Amino acid sequence: MQIGIIGLGRMGGNMAQCLMAAGHDVVVHDGDAAALERLAALGAEPAQTLDRLVECLTKPRVVWLMVPATAVANVITTLSPLLRPRDILVDGGNSYYRDTHYRAAELAEKGIAFVDVGVSGGIWGRDHGYCLMIGGADAPVTRLVPLFRALASGIGGGIEPKPSGNDMDTAGEGYLHCGPPGAGHYVKMAHNAIEYVIMAAYAEGFELLRHASHEQQNSGERSAFCDDPQAIEYDFDLAKIARLWRQGSVIRSWLLDLASESLNVDPSLTAYDDRVADSGEGRWALRTAIETEAATPLLAQALFQRFTSRDHGRYANRLLSAMRNAFGGHGAG
Repeated sequence: MQIGIIGLGRMGGNMAQCLMAAGHDVVVHDGDAAALERLAALGAEPAQTLDRLVECLTKPRVVWLMVPATAVANVITTLSPLLRPRDILVDGGNSYYRDTHYRAAELAEKGIAFVDVGVSGGIWGRDHGYCLMIGGADAPVTRLVPLFRALASGIGGGIEPKPSGNDMDTAGEGYLHCGPPGAGHYVKMAHNAIEYVIMAAYAEGFELLRHASHEQQNSGERSAFCDDPQAIEYDFDLAKIARLWRQGSVIRSWLLDLASESLNVDPSLTAYDDRVADSGEGRWALRTAIETEAATPLLAQALFQRFTSRDHGRYANRLLSAMRNAFGGHGAG
């Protein structure tokens, strides 16, 4: 199958490689010439402009956007006049589901199908596959199934997947048509809200372990309410504890794996500053929770915790930054 990919950053470039490895014909575009050259060397057809990308694709076309949510509107404004009825435009970034809903309606008036795909897997997806949360009309989603199968983690991508007995249930393979336009991005928003909370829980747990150390005892950081400081004075090896919890513990997860690897390389996490960024999904999820009266106090706390990191330095925040970098290549800080 032929596909055009716009955006060759941490996710888009790797996804292009997955599709090529599965035998798909990939045309790529990015404003970064080096990124274009890199994918061209791997077998993709480079397109220096959006006009050229559209020209290279056989009708009806499939164009997949992997650009930041803030750039989607401008790309669509430039790209949509070049597309024709029956073409499919996919937004694989972390866009706000409400934006997706009205974009799909506007493009439908021109006969262009708009499919939203929430993609999880970070920089590891190239080797292990992705989890794809899909929104859109039935016909274009069905047409894209060969691409979804090439990108998805497949059976065995999770922990002991069990067949549902339903041949139409693709969730166990790592992709799912969640509903109409906007549904994919809504599910990804909820996914990232859970991610916020889990990461915060790990970070606080390791903060608790670290505060029992001799280092903290000697620095005088014990609370005045601690009536027996020596009773909680331990010399914990946080990297080994993280590695231990990966073995059969009920709190084991991929995020714990990433935290363990980060601690093993740099136990003090000195490569990371204390500022933990957020890219919008947590805010959208909390806003939606307020509008729907869904009780999400843990999400609110996890989001506000990230805000506090912009003013106060904590070890927990450095671990959050380490985990973000490990799964998404977000860089130190």
